[in-house]
Amino acid sequence: MNQGRIWTVVNPGVGLPLLLGSVTVIAILVHFAVLGNTTWFPKYWNGATVAAPAAAPAPAAPAAKK
Repeated sequence: MNQGRIWTVVNPGVGLPLLLGSVTVIAILVHFAVLGNTTWFPKYWNGATVAAPAAAPAPAAPAAKK
């Protein structure tokens, strides 16, 4: 392991909970950011059907030259 000696400085009983706790806090913050900045995500969590965006119409074929 490349960083295996870190546990000679930081006790694993302290370091692992801090690492896992910080990952959990970051994940929760990302979820709240998505909830607060989108309109479809809260509807999705509440079970509402989210319609797919309409597809753009196909471009018209170029006119044939005579």
